[in-house]
Amino acid sequence: MSSQRETNFAMRLEEFSQNVQAMLSEIGRVIYGQEDVLLQLLACIAARGHCLMVGVPGLAKTMMVSCLAEVTNLTFRRIQFTPDLMPSDITGTNVLDEATGHREFSFLPGPIFAHIVLGDEINRTPPKTQAALLQAMQEREVTVGQKTYDLPHPFFVIATQNPIEQEGTYPLPEAQLDRFMFNIHIDYPQEEVEQKILSETTRGARPRLDSIIEGQQILDMQGLVEDIVTSPYVVEYTTSLIRASRPNSETAPEFISKFVDWGAGPRAGQHLLLGAKAMAAMDGRVNVAVQDVRDVAVPVLRHRIACNFQAQAEGIDSVQVVHMLIEAVPEPTVEKRE
Repeated sequence: MSSQRETNFAMRLEEFSQNVQAMLSEIGRVIYGQEDVLLQLLACIAARGHCLMVGVPGLAKTMMVSCLAEVTNLTFRRIQFTPDLMPSDITGTNVLDEATGHREFSFLPGPIFAHIVLGDEINRTPPKTQAALLQAMQEREVTVGQKTYDLPHPFFVIATQNPIEQEGTYPLPEAQLDRFMFNIHIDYPQEEVEQKILSETTRGARPRLDSIIEGQQILDMQGLVEDIVTSPYVVEYTTSLIRASRPNSETAPEFISKFVDWGAGPRAGQHLLLGAKAMAAMDGRVNVAVQDVRDVAVPVLRHRIACNFQAQAEGIDSVQVVHMLIEAVPEPTVEKRE
């Protein structure tokens, strides 16, 4: 990369970082005490990913996504997933049109045709309807009948789940879960934050948020993240981390063989690197550090590592396994890389 290109690239990264801080500040006028969640959400979008948000009702999951749509000036649609929801309720359908005097079918787009799609309580609908999202999330297009329709760009699916109430739900299949780049858990706020929430949200309508960036800027932002060069050192560490999560791997620690049925696949490694690039870019840095990979390890891997009955019996979940992996997998040495 020439000196001029390096300078331009650094300036674009600085502008990107400033825009991220401006978005966090603007959303912070409405959403209190969820800075880490918002940062992960923005990193997922910057890396062209989809996000699964898990938390009990009343933690402002829907409000976060709505605020995100406001500050990015993107179209936003909310789909409430229910047991009777049909795939055509999401993708759209062909309807008979007689307005022109001729009987012909025309396509009526569904709510999936928006920049930001919120799938509320996605595990409340049967697998057949859940699968309607697969093509949209992977190829960013929808096929209805014999025709395929492109979805808007940029395009993100942000789904929510209630981790407590499981009656009448349909667990997401692994193929569906793997389409989500990040699995973000939202916890209860701290006491002082909760006091502010109660004080500020019970005295009139919430403020209207200003638009910070437009759709084309988000596309530019995604291209910028993808253009960040990742060193062989970071790639090697990421590969080691992923491979160590698999029970049949020679490099797997003993606790993986004891507690894990199956580990993360290559897509998890891709998402780790892309998430790390997004974290570095949002911080205005050209270089991706191993710590960036560690920072996104939990949201990327928590839904891609399947713990067995032994882990459940000992009260160990996938998040604990990820933290144990981070402790167990060393950074590559210079001698090894040479």
